[in-house]
Amino acid sequence: MLRVTGTRLMVTRLSTVASVARTLQWQRVSVNVWTTRSECCVTRQWTRCYATAIRQQRRGSCGSRRPDLSLRSRWRSALAVGTAFGIFAYFALRRSHRAAESPDGATAGSRRDDLPDIRRKDIERHKDASTGVWMTYRDGVYDVTDFVAEHPGNKKILLAAGGAVDGFWDFYAIHHTPHVYRQLEELRIGNLHPEDAAQTPASNGSSSKAFSHEPRRAPVLQVHSARPFNAEPPSELLVDDFITPTTLFFVRNHLPVPAMVDSVTVDGVGVHRPVNMSVSEMKTRFEVITVTTAMQCAGNRRQEMDDFRSVKGLQWGSAAIGNAEWTGVRLSDVLAYAGVREGDIEHVIFQGGDSDAEGTPYEASIPAAIALDPHRDVLLAFEMNGEPLTEDHGAPCRVIVPGFIGARQVKWLRRITASRAVSESHWQRADYKIVPDSFNWAHDDISEVMPIYEYPVQSAICEPADGSSLDADEDTVVVRGYSWSGGGRGILGVDVSVDGGVTWRAARLTQTPQGVGRQWAWTLFDVEAAIPSDRRGGRLDVMCRAVDTAHNSQPGDIAAIWNQRGLLHNACHRVTVHVPESH
Repeated sequence: MLRVTGTRLMVTRLSTVASVARTLQWQRVSVNVWTTRSECCVTRQWTRCYATAIRQQRRGSCGSRRPDLSLRSRWRSALAVGTAFGIFAYFALRRSHRAAESPDGATAGSRRDDLPDIRRKDIERHKDASTGVWMTYRDGVYDVTDFVAEHPGNKKILLAAGGAVDGFWDFYAIHHTPHVYRQLEELRIGNLHPEDAAQTPASNGSSSKAFSHEPRRAPVLQVHSARPFNAEPPSELLVDDFITPTTLFFVRNHLPVPAMVDSVTVDGVGVHRPVNMSVSEMKTRFEVITVTTAMQCAGNRRQEMDDFRSVKGLQWGSAAIGNAEWTGVRLSDVLAYAGVREGDIEHVIFQGGDSDAEGTPYEASIPAAIALDPHRDVLLAFEMNGEPLTEDHGAPCRVIVPGFIGARQVKWLRRITASRAVSESHWQRADYKIVPDSFNWAHDDISEVMPIYEYPVQSAICEPADGSSLDADEDTVVVRGYSWSGGGRGILGVDVSVDGGVTWRAARLTQTPQGVGRQWAWTLFDVEAAIPSDRRGGRLDVMCRAVDTAHNSQPGDIAAIWNQRGLLHNACHRVTVHVPESH
């Protein structure tokens, strides 16, 4: 059995660990022999104990400082332990979804004795702003009129106006989180009449069919949404390798994974030679190159921003980022082959094979100046870390736009369109935009707001974990993390503080040489800092801050950058570490 005690993950049965190890066979990962020793995880010499809860990461202790193991063995050991707890966390997440509570303690959508019963025919009369927009979820009735303009999915919420939202939520299972349940219950106005509730038809299973192409995933990933699948690795494992292993790379799926189609079409304005080609044809027709670049979700670290003040979106931790080697052909070469010339177009639109409940495919666009510039290294990629793309990462072909947010790097690429205008898709026109507090969703036009393309300078601490404890005999603390800046800007330096920003010291940087303006890869940092004597029996307030090659630096606190969607959170990262009294 697996048991969590304080901040330690205890493996009490060798057979259980062996069964967990067997789950890794499909990943072709070899796992060392395990033994149990006094509440510690042991593989030969050492392994890191890692545990994660829904809102808090916790750190285990193996009672001694870590030996300098190879990256491969460290990763395998950590992955095995992370897998064990990943399974535990996954089911804990599922339980939390089932038991999500509203402010008054009632399960979301359950009948409430303090509210009136409302007939279905009355609900059906409320379908627009003139009558109010009502809908049902399970046995609950909700007035969402004032929420429509703020809905992250824009007006798609109106598809359920006057009816039940249950079927849509089965498809967009991202809604099944305690955070969303709480927001929903705030809009509760009544209960669906028992006679109408008894006649509510069961789901037709269409959502299950839509998700029939989902691949198997590494259990170590921390799942934020099962359908569509969205997950990140434990942050402590993130910086063990300069190149993020594919199985530990965060997954951001807006829609179900589609069936694999090996065909990409190029059309649109200025295309004199329409193109329809497979991956094998790309390889023979164009130069194949490999680019090392980091990719970061625009919502990375959103959880911290939500803790400060509520925001909308997946509650990402600090590991919705990864650094990989992407192999493919230059988009600029493909567009030149199709006859597209600079000046003919303003934007290039990418359409993926994934689509929503209405059949609308995921789509995004980038400025033509970026797409047509060979020095920007925009790729049509078909390999990741030397292997063919996996389903979750866009197989058989995806777009890689170094220095841009992940949302513009379309997966499962089906179509490239040369255009004079940006994509008309919801994800380009209404999402991935930062708006001020004064923005009025009912009257202001979100399509006029500038889309996010490049990411600002960023850094985050991956070790030690927030809330972890040092050993009593330790007199220093090792701080490790990552830093990155979008647009090809490199990292000049990273400073670390263990006293809440009173004093700082420069960290050692691990970087790869790349050209000026083409520094796409991330930078890892580490520093060993002495523990101040006055912190014994208290805590360390550990912080990091990065400066990029344009001398941009991270803001000091969240208040300066808070926004309604929780995007581009790059304030100085902070973790608290407990320091016991010395022996």
